Amino acid sequence: MIVIILRTFRSAITALQAIYTMRTRNITAHLLCICALLLSQPLSAAVQRVISLAPHTTELAYAAGLGGSMIAASAYSDYPPEAKQLEQVASWQGINLERLLALKPDLVLAWRGGNPQRVLDQIAALGIPIFYSDPRYIDDIADDLENLAQYSPHPEMAKNAAHELRAEVARLKQRYTTVHPVRVFMQFGTQPLFTASKNTLQSDVLALCGATNVFADSPAPWPQVSREQVLMRKPQAIVIAGDEKQTGNVIKFWSPQMKVPVIAVPEDWLNRSGPRIVLAARQLCHQLSQVTLPPESH
Repeated sequence: MIVIILRTFRSAITALQAIYTMRTRNITAHLLCICALLLSQPLSAAVQRVISLAPHTTELAYAAGLGGSMIAASAYSDYPPEAKQLEQVASWQGINLERLLALKPDLVLAWRGGNPQRVLDQIAALGIPIFYSDPRYIDDIADDLENLAQYSPHPEMAKNAAHELRAEVARLKQRYTTVHPVRVFMQFGTQPLFTASKNTLQSDVLALCGATNVFADSPAPWPQVSREQVLMRKPQAIVIAGDEKQTGNVIKFWSPQMKVPVIAVPEDWLNRSGPRIVLAARQLCHQLSQVTLPPESH
């Protein structure tokens, strides 16, 4: 009787071991399938609720295919036109942190040069991802577009936009590189009078057109200069961000001491670090190529 019981017990143990082995193999197979699936996915999933804290990051978001995920933006976010419909949670006065948090974004697009760092640090401390965009060169804008692709439900849009921007820059560089560059003063404002050094996006656009920034050597990115300093550097053209009305005001400002062509480029194109910078470059390069230099300049 005891022998029969022992045999039955051993048979039961063997059966349980077989069942355990089969279940373990099944679990292992399931885990391997899950791991393979996870590894096949991008590191950053497409986001659903995006807030932009600067006009240029709003433009970047739409160009990168994130338009459908936008829930709020900054003041002056007016391009593309649909961005005007977004709720505004930031302006030159600061960021409405309470409202931003209430909207529960899963990505915030920020600009160190224009957004208060203390508030950005508070947002980051709450675990909300922040994408920073602070381009100093045109190529940085293309980089931003490519980096936004990982968050976009349409990553191909971001990659295509970056590719098109770089291709247009290459075309402009090939066409407008010149042996005799025009000496240009980039004017921002009159009282006080500001300009841009070589460490700025605007000066990079100028260099793309084959022109020379007369204040490229300034250690400050946005130096305040005097009337006398500008006259001493003898620019052959002035570039401003604005329209024809502002062109007339600049001509009057320098008359009669300096009479050179004044080229106006739409402010949103030249001053925003977004994809439309290439439109500014295209127009500026063309107009600078039309400037007639005095004989002694050749």
